[in-house]
Amino acid sequence: MECKEGTGETDADWAELTHECLLNILSRLTVEHRWIGPMFVCKPWLNACKDPSLNSVFDLETRFGSSPESSRWWTPEFERRIDAMLRSVITWSNANLTEIHTRHCSDLSLNFAAQRCPNLQVVSIKSCPRATDASIAQIANHCRNLKQLDISYCYEISHESLALIGRNCPNLKILKRNLMNWLDPSQHVGVVPADYLNACPQDGDMEAAVIGKLMPQLEHLEIRFSKLSELKGLVPFVKGV
Repeated sequence: MECKEGTGETDADWAELTHECLLNILSRLTVEHRWIGPMFVCKPWLNACKDPSLNSVFDLETRFGSSPESSRWWTPEFERRIDAMLRSVITWSNANLTEIHTRHCSDLSLNFAAQRCPNLQVVSIKSCPRATDASIAQIANHCRNLKQLDISYCYEISHESLALIGRNCPNLKILKRNLMNWLDPSQHVGVVPADYLNACPQDGDMEAAVIGKLMPQLEHLEIRFSKLSELKGLVPFVKGV
């Protein structure tokens, strides 16, 4: 690395940074920031971005949470991008992925995660219209160290998945199963597809019964806007938790 005379500027070849130095730099960036810049600098930087030590956590929730919700997020094209990113990180993690925090992924990447990453402890997949009972069943069967699960606004996931998680994941401490505000859906109109917005799950009582019976170890539970009856759905939950 040479300094240009009289300018104080350096003529640096960033491709010659050691792998350890690159990892130190890249570890300070978010997943999103690595994907939109460093990965495309040169081959050594791309290889460094694939290091398993940088891919034990897949977190896009910070990005989603800091931006106004967009109708573009609900398109198949956007979902395919998220799936592709998650599948890449799963592969690069060398089976060491422990946390997933994202939205708008599908069974395609979630099944892959369940099969390749048995040490998953956190799965937060809010607003995933094509995440279904099929992928949650895979997670329940293969990722038994699960501690946190957030399936809020995932309307194709039912009480059957909750039952499998309850039976197979005894370390689960946090469950979030919030629904969209069906009492006043105005905040979602024009963003969330109307057919999805109108498909709000109706089995709140069954979900509460499963939670109360099979998840007595829970320390934190969120079920905002769940369609519980006045007593039937609440009684087993209160007794169990």
